[in-house]
Amino acid sequence: MKILIVDAHPVIHHGLRTILEEKFPGSTFGGACHGQEAVDLMNQGGWDLAILDAVLPGRGGLDLLKQIRTYHPNLPVIMFSVRLEEEYALRAFKAGASGYVTKESTPQQLAEAIRKVIGGGKYVSPKLAEHLVTALDRDLREMPHKILSDREFEVLCMIAAGKTTTAIADLLSLSVKTVSTYRTRILEKLGLKTAPELVRYAIDNNLDLQQ
Repeated sequence: MKILIVDAHPVIHHGLRTILEEKFPGSTFGGACHGQEAVDLMNQGGWDLAILDAVLPGRGGLDLLKQIRTYHPNLPVIMFSVRLEEEYALRAFKAGASGYVTKESTPQQLAEAIRKVIGGGKYVSPKLAEHLVTALDRDLREMPHKILSDREFEVLCMIAAGKTTTAIADLLSLSVKTVSTYRTRILEKLGLKTAPELVRYAIDNNLDLQQ
C-alpha cells in the first residue's frame, strides 16, 4: 500500500509513519507539508490512501480536500485533526473525506479507519460519533456559522481558541491584514461585534476550542 501523509509537523509525520509501518508492513510512504506539495505528489499517481491534516499553511485542509476530490475522485482520504466538533467533521465529509480521525485516537483506531476506507467505507472515531449523534438533536442548518466559508470557520475556531491575529496569520501563511478581513466578515455574518462575543458563541454552540 502506498500512503501519502500531508502534515506540516515533521514529528507528527514521523509518528504516523512509524505506526503505519508496524500496522501495515511493506507499505511505502510519501510526505508533504503544504497543499501545493501534496497536489504535486498526488499528480504523480499510484497512491492508495492520503492522510490529510486539517490545518495546513496557506490553503486550508478542506480546500485541499476539495481539489483532491476534483482530480482524484477515487482516492480514499482520511482527515486527521485535533478538532472534535461535529460541524467541522460534517464539512470534511461534505468536501469528500472518506474518514475523520482525531489526533487523540489510538493507533488501533487509525488502523481500523484505514482498513475501512480502503475497503470503500466511511469512518469516524468513536468519540466523534457521539458528538454527531448529539448533533441530530438540533438543526445545524439553522445555526449562523453554517453560512461561513470553510476558511472563515477555520479562523473562527482559532480566534475562539485565543489565538492572536498574528498567530493565525503565521499558522495559515496569510497576511495579518487578510486575517483581519476574515475576522470582520465573521463578525458581520454572525451579527457579533467583538472577539469575546465570538468566544462565547463558540462555547454556546459546542465548537471545539482546541487548536
